[in-house]
Amino acid sequence: MDFITILFIGIGLAMDASAVSLAKGMSLDKDQVKKYAFILALTFGFFQALMPAIGYFTGSHFAEYIQSIDHWIAFILLSLIGINMIHEGKEEKEDEVKIHSIPFKNILLLAIATSIDALAVGVSFAFLKVNLFLAITTIGITTFILSFVCVLFGKKLGSLFEKYAEYLGGIILILLGIKILIEHLFF
Repeated sequence: MDFITILFIGIGLAMDASAVSLAKGMSLDKDQVKKYAFILALTFGFFQALMPAIGYFTGSHFAEYIQSIDHWIAFILLSLIGINMIHEGKEEKEDEVKIHSIPFKNILLLAIATSIDALAVGVSFAFLKVNLFLAITTIGITTFILSFVCVLFGKKLGSLFEKYAEYLGGIILILLGIKILIEHLFF
């Protein structure tokens, strides 16, 4: 498998993480955006690279099991985090000074939820005799770059829709979970 093919696989795998990064960027405080852009991008990139490596080494039996439930895990995690964001948006008062932060456990849950599909990709890499180091490096770097840019772009969008940013971010996460569920159940 050539580099260009691996790059396109990396871009495809990074789309979920990018959508989450966009949603989270919308709700971040201006002073926190660069810090969390880096943290989210690094965590998402790491997990997107780690999961294919795990899949590569664990074999097809484990991947078949995960493949049958990965969409449910992603749907539940993304929906719960999205509902939490909407709930937090309701609690905010106009007079309060907001300091937005993202708890690290939420970042980890998001990273896992958006990278589970990469596990099955890793199994296919083993069968296709893909250069694993090249693949996971490309996937990790691609996810890092796209996630970082999407957090920054999300902040720009969030400035336009500041009052509704938490709601919109939560809705995006829930819709992303529904999209993953529908794709796996019906297509």
